[in-house]
Amino acid sequence: MGTSGNKGRALPWALVTPALAWTLLFFVLPFIAMGFSSLTAHEGGGWTLANYSQFFTDPSYWRAMVNSLEVTAIVTVISILLAYPFAWILAEQVPERWQRLALMLAVLPFWTSYVVRSYSWLLVLAQNGVVNRALTGTGLINEPLQLANTRFATVTGFVHFFVMLLTLTIFANLKQLSPSYRKAAADLGAGPVRTFVHVVLPLTLPGIMVGAFLTFVLCIGDYITPQILGGNNELVMPQLVMMQIGRRGDFPLASALSIILMAVVTVAYLACARWLKIERA
Repeated sequence: MGTSGNKGRALPWALVTPALAWTLLFFVLPFIAMGFSSLTAHEGGGWTLANYSQFFTDPSYWRAMVNSLEVTAIVTVISILLAYPFAWILAEQVPERWQRLALMLAVLPFWTSYVVRSYSWLLVLAQNGVVNRALTGTGLINEPLQLANTRFATVTGFVHFFVMLLTLTIFANLKQLSPSYRKAAADLGAGPVRTFVHVVLPLTLPGIMVGAFLTFVLCIGDYITPQILGGNNELVMPQLVMMQIGRRGDFPLASALSIILMAVVTVAYLACARWLKIERA
């Protein structure tokens, strides 16, 4: 019994050890190294908090964080507003036998390279792109609009990707929702609008929050889309980090900026986790 009991206790650890080793090797240790690096000076010397103080005292650095938060908030809100009706149509209006095909078509953007999608939007929004040609061809404008290398272009590229991500999380929540809730609301005299507002929407909020948090994390840490579609006209935090590495070779400052960005993501996670816990209670 003792031997079998020891084997039973060892089996879970044997199963989880590869994941723990991977996390330790490729996340924990690099994060610790980055933390130590952020506390050193670029030109050498002892420990210092100058890298962190530079972020809070330099308006350009602080502005990059504000830009990141603004873009992320706009993308998250627009993606939710577009994804929820789409997910509702897939879950409620599309016949069951066609839903798998509809979902496959919905996730097609995930099959294309992230870089390719960004450059495709750059071609669409360029001065000689599809949008400007259509507007000038119909006579709505006389001169091409500056659409590329703007915040509008960055938001458009992000929304194109994250709408599908949010659609999947909301669709999964809607499919798990029992029809008995709607029937109970109808028996109590609630119409379709009140049923949606007071029953369906609160019960599907966990799916919305999961998708919103994933959108927040992926959007605020993304470098490719702002670099390709936004250019350097309005820097966000990932661009600022890459500038410290590529142009100045200032790894300590880049480490400090990365840790500050991770702190913001951690705060967002704690806020979402606490909110979801309250909702489930």
